[in-house]
Amino acid sequence: MKQIRALLLLLFLLPLVGSAQVKPGYSAKILFIPLDDRPPCLQFTERMGLIGDAQVTSPPKELLGRYTTAGQSDKIISWLQQQDLKSYDAAIIALDMLAYGGLVGSRVHQVPSETALKRLEVLKTLKLRAPKLLVYGQNVVMRLAPTATVKNKTYSEKLAEWAEISVGTEASAKARTVQLESEIPAEGLADYKQARERNLKTNLKAIELVRTGVIDYLILSQDDAKPRGIHVADREKLIAESKRLGLTEKIAVQPGADEVSMLLLARALNKFYGTSPKIKAVYASEETRKITMPFEDKPLHQTVSYHIKATGSREVATEQEADLLFYVFADRFEKGKAESFANEIGQKVKLGKRVIVADVDPKGDVQGGDTDFTKALEKLYLFPELNGYASWNTAGNTIGTALPQGVVFNLAQTKLLNKPQIADRIWTAQNWFTLHRVLDDYYYHNLVRAQTNKYLNQQKASSNYLSDQATQQAETFGTKLLQDHLNQVVTYYYNRPATSRQKNINCTTPANLTFVLPWNRTFEADIDFDLKCQAGNQKAN
Repeated sequence: MKQIRALLLLLFLLPLVGSAQVKPGYSAKILFIPLDDRPPCLQFTERMGLIGDAQVTSPPKELLGRYTTAGQSDKIISWLQQQDLKSYDAAIIALDMLAYGGLVGSRVHQVPSETALKRLEVLKTLKLRAPKLLVYGQNVVMRLAPTATVKNKTYSEKLAEWAEISVGTEASAKARTVQLESEIPAEGLADYKQARERNLKTNLKAIELVRTGVIDYLILSQDDAKPRGIHVADREKLIAESKRLGLTEKIAVQPGADEVSMLLLARALNKFYGTSPKIKAVYASEETRKITMPFEDKPLHQTVSYHIKATGSREVATEQEADLLFYVFADRFEKGKAESFANEIGQKVKLGKRVIVADVDPKGDVQGGDTDFTKALEKLYLFPELNGYASWNTAGNTIGTALPQGVVFNLAQTKLLNKPQIADRIWTAQNWFTLHRVLDDYYYHNLVRAQTNKYLNQQKASSNYLSDQATQQAETFGTKLLQDHLNQVVTYYYNRPATSRQKNINCTTPANLTFVLPWNRTFEADIDFDLKCQAGNQKAN
């Protein structure tokens, strides 16, 4: 009898023991349809959500497509319809994935306009099922250049030039336009024009969805462009339509593409937690502040202002007003500027300021961080002290990654880190993201990628169009290099001064590094590793 009672007691206690070990649920839950499956569009947003203790839920990755294979829009729509929408606190939707199967799919005319517009009707259904669900949308304004593929590699650059100069009225532009049209395959030019025409209709449909209350906030993001080109007329039409409908506070027309979901995430979480930080932008020089960066069509300071507003934050003129200081470095070719700017950042950190850093490539030929600036930040042990950091690809990509990370960590500092049950996972998420940025943005793009491209060249393989076998060889070659650099990064990152805000945060050494080239090219890498951080005197294990 005693044995039976003991067994019954054990059975009674088991659920209680199990529940005590289960981590508490996340503070927020975000429904997310990404632009495509590349790390900046998917991995970064999912990981950044964890900094704000938000679970970001996406469709199964196999539905998102891969490079020139478009995502399975109709299956994604079915997945959406099966979700318990009322369990989510917000939704971030890339309309291009629903309409065409992603960003690359948006640049070709494989999906007719009627189909694309019909697919977007699902958003109306979602809003009817969950009227209180805030929907944040992204829709891309088509860039000048097509995606470079094996099929169009002989004329893609000519098509991009045609898109830029065909609007010119000067005799030289007209003559060059005629010449290019004779050199570009008629089929390729027609497909490009049809895709642009269709995409503009989708952009206008997105505006209509804002007008009718289906989408609560929309970013019409101008993909890679220049100050002149056929995209300008499209963009101005969208701006005019937004103004005509009185929707300029709900619709932003601004530079960007890959980073936009992170901006929308920061906005959604700011709204959810009731925060709206004041941000002061600080530039390394007044000259570069006014310059239009490569692949952009607005001066640097305008891109920064657009992005600040998109996160639901407020730009202010003085440091005294600011909750966050946003340091924007685009002066890597001015001798001594890297060290002096890093020293200035270090002084602000010592004063207890919350600082974000964007390291922008002003020429567009590196696509990674500046060596002198990176080394200066490492020497001062500043990376773990920053709220946000990035230095990859275009100015918009860099700004649109560093800024939302900093904004989301700011709300965590303000609202969440005082809760012991979730503080460890927030510190883990913040440190993972910053370490990842340094490893990916600088060490991969500046060093590992260059060495891997050289290795591939010796194998007579193109770094832009790799076979599966060449991809696997490149991944094996690059993983060892990346591991060596990760070991180096950790020595700087974990050697914190006594005044560090993380002096009581203990993190494991990053483990189980993985390195994958998701699109069979070295342009982007899917990098991951395990990390765990713990507050207090106990070491994480």
